[in-house]
Amino acid sequence: MTDSDETITAEYTVSGMNCGHCVSSVTEEVGALGGVRSVEVDLPSGKVTVTSAAALDRDAVRAAVSEAGYQLVA
Repeated sequence: MTDSDETITAEYTVSGMNCGHCVSSVTEEVGALGGVRSVEVDLPSGKVTVTSAAALDRDAVRAAVSEAGYQLVA
């Protein structure tokens, strides 16, 4: 495995999501962050699992979630 193949997975909790559109919005905004390879959202729990090439800045994730219209839970 080369350095470019390494990934970091982080879990976040997002409040306020209640439909498929919510999932799409969060996936799109978080997925647009640099280095993000995948975003998986579990609607019932509000869990967002992000796989990226490097660790993401929590404030950047918070801003992306806010841009989508939701709130990152501390």
